[in-house]
Amino acid sequence: MRTPIAQNMLASALAVVAGLGTTSLHAQTTRFDELAGAKFEENRPTQESAQILRDELLFQRATQAYLWALPLINTLGMKDGSEKTFGAGYNVLPIWKKRLDAKTLVTTPNSDVIYAMGYVDLGKEGPVVFEAPPNLQGILLDFWQRPIPVDGGKFAGDVGLPGPDGGKGGKFLLLPPGYEGDVPEGYFVYRSGTHNVFVFLRAFYQDPKNLDPAVALIEQSKIYPLQHKEGAKAMVFPNASGVDVDMLPVSNGSVFDQLKRLVDSEDASLADADGLGHLASIGIVKGQPFSPDDKTRAILDRAAKTAYKMSRVVAFEEKLGDRSLRIYPDRRWIHPLPDITPANPKPSMDLAWRNLAGGYLDLDARIWFFSNYYSVSPGMVSQVPGKGAMYMIAFSDSEGQALSGGSNYRLELPRDIPAGNFWSVTLYEAENGSGLANGQAFPSLGSRDKPVPNSDGSTHLFLGPQAPAGKEGNWLATVPGKGYFAILRLYGPGEAALGRTWKPGDIEKVK
Repeated sequence: MRTPIAQNMLASALAVVAGLGTTSLHAQTTRFDELAGAKFEENRPTQESAQILRDELLFQRATQAYLWALPLINTLGMKDGSEKTFGAGYNVLPIWKKRLDAKTLVTTPNSDVIYAMGYVDLGKEGPVVFEAPPNLQGILLDFWQRPIPVDGGKFAGDVGLPGPDGGKGGKFLLLPPGYEGDVPEGYFVYRSGTHNVFVFLRAFYQDPKNLDPAVALIEQSKIYPLQHKEGAKAMVFPNASGVDVDMLPVSNGSVFDQLKRLVDSEDASLADADGLGHLASIGIVKGQPFSPDDKTRAILDRAAKTAYKMSRVVAFEEKLGDRSLRIYPDRRWIHPLPDITPANPKPSMDLAWRNLAGGYLDLDARIWFFSNYYSVSPGMVSQVPGKGAMYMIAFSDSEGQALSGGSNYRLELPRDIPAGNFWSVTLYEAENGSGLANGQAFPSLGSRDKPVPNSDGSTHLFLGPQAPAGKEGNWLATVPGKGYFAILRLYGPGEAALGRTWKPGDIEKVK
């Protein structure tokens, strides 16, 4: 049975391929009728009907292939954008040394930590070692952005305080799929589900005016092939801050060329037979040419553009199936992992987006997540006070209206904000989830910026095109004509946050 979201996806796909300029129910129904009523003669499709239905089949298969592959497309957008700008190789690790601003186009980055992101091909290099210094926090993910499992079964993905090293640092050995060779001692052994690996590192700073210690910490990292440590390339740490770079998911037909290159670099472990068959149905097969003619290219391009827009529809849902994403019953704030809500205190799916009870892929939840976000690990979603982080997302104001760049809003954070490390509020473009280009140095404001509290200990933040008089230190700029959304992050959340006894006010429109 199709979910409401799946039905909407199909309706949108049919409308677009028909070239309709309206989304009215009547027009969509008419299009459905045209397809269902395609002319047959002597119980066979006419030549015209056959061509219409072939094109429709290709469009629908390509649209759904895009949505199914969205985690891969998200990772590939980051990898290809980074390597085009900063260079490629296991030894190239761009660091946002002056924090990540709106010039870096990537989904929902955190401007309040120091980021580093690298990409390794185990199929090309063989087993690879990542040497981490103490006190680093990172995640090792395959290209589906699944946390890579660690031998022993207790950990997955995490490096640093929530990882097997406990924040002491160490040597992490990344092994390709199906590796059966000798495993040397002295390593934390991570067995990847894909040959391509995403290395995502973060370092925390205490003073926004002194980022050097956090940068220097990441620069102690080393990545090299296990068999060639002595002859390994020297590490390179390009400064990515302030650089125009597009690391967003590709939203046009070139995405299928991107997927073809990935398929050629992987083996059958990339996906199950059904998934690989879906890609094969649009011409993407390992080792075989992918050279669509002009007409096919045009259909694939429209399919990718449509699928991307469909993902943006799913991305702003506050409910998936029968699951509400709301954190509090009387607030608009939602959580990116819907299990961690009062209505769902026990996980119903794992971090590979599999429904634990039914054993199936929760496709809508995976589309929702990878439209606007990337990377997740057990450490990030820890429910132990003082560990991990808590994320709260607001798409709309207290009245349920989408946040608008031309309006003025106020957000009240009650006193004693339960964040042992720090808290921040960051604004993101509704168009693509990247940091809002609002003219300020960073689209974020948090505890380390020292906003002025109220006399009762609460804190008011103001969102709008201009700061209220005397409130400049508590203001985040917005841009008229640009929709946006907000994320409140609590790093090291306390019991009051995890137990939902402390809760932020909604974002309220100022009349």
